[in-house]
Amino acid sequence: MITPDATPATTPPSGNEAGIAAHERVFRTLRGRIMYGELDPGVPLTIRGIAAEFGVSMTPAREAVRRLAAEGALSLSSSGRVTTPNLSPERIEELAALRALLEPELASRALPRAHMALIERLHTINGRIAEHVAKNDIAAYIRTNLEFHRTIYLRAQAPAMLALVETVWLQLGPTMRMLYMTRTRTDLQRHHRMILAALAAGDEPGLRLALRADVTQGLKMLVG
Repeated sequence: MITPDATPATTPPSGNEAGIAAHERVFRTLRGRIMYGELDPGVPLTIRGIAAEFGVSMTPAREAVRRLAAEGALSLSSSGRVTTPNLSPERIEELAALRALLEPELASRALPRAHMALIERLHTINGRIAEHVAKNDIAAYIRTNLEFHRTIYLRAQAPAMLALVETVWLQLGPTMRMLYMTRTRTDLQRHHRMILAALAAGDEPGLRLALRADVTQGLKMLVG
């Protein structure tokens, strides 16, 4: 007999709930891999291979691919071929222009709330970036670099604009990996130091200029 204060047994998820959970897990994991440059541009993927890797059926793997393709994180041909984005120079230029428009605006909106605790946190993140560069850890560098930017933009309190920026980051993930491998890495944080100085000084024009240079300079190398 179960007493009133007894803990009821946990009900296992229904087949539908388990399917949703599996699809979400595949979607989020693949999304992170693509955004953080863990995959090269143009890498072929198969739904069967994704399903096998994650230990799920074809249905959640297919749904995860469909969602990622809708965000531009994967290319899905009419024949069903799935690849990571292999962007043309024109597409890279377009996405770089979007970053140059949106990210300085987010930083500008964040500036009134850029207190010293935030700036100190950004200095700490920048230190971790230097460690990843020293270890030549590409994915960790890209992940931490985006953490630096996201930490600023969250202060803007503009979630719709930030969501657009993250979609651009997602499409550029494999390209950022390629960029890291082709450029010199002697001083990847120069613009970050300019950003931090502008935040500390409350210098909005300087902040916009530093952000624009940071998000476009490297990408311009790939289309020049």
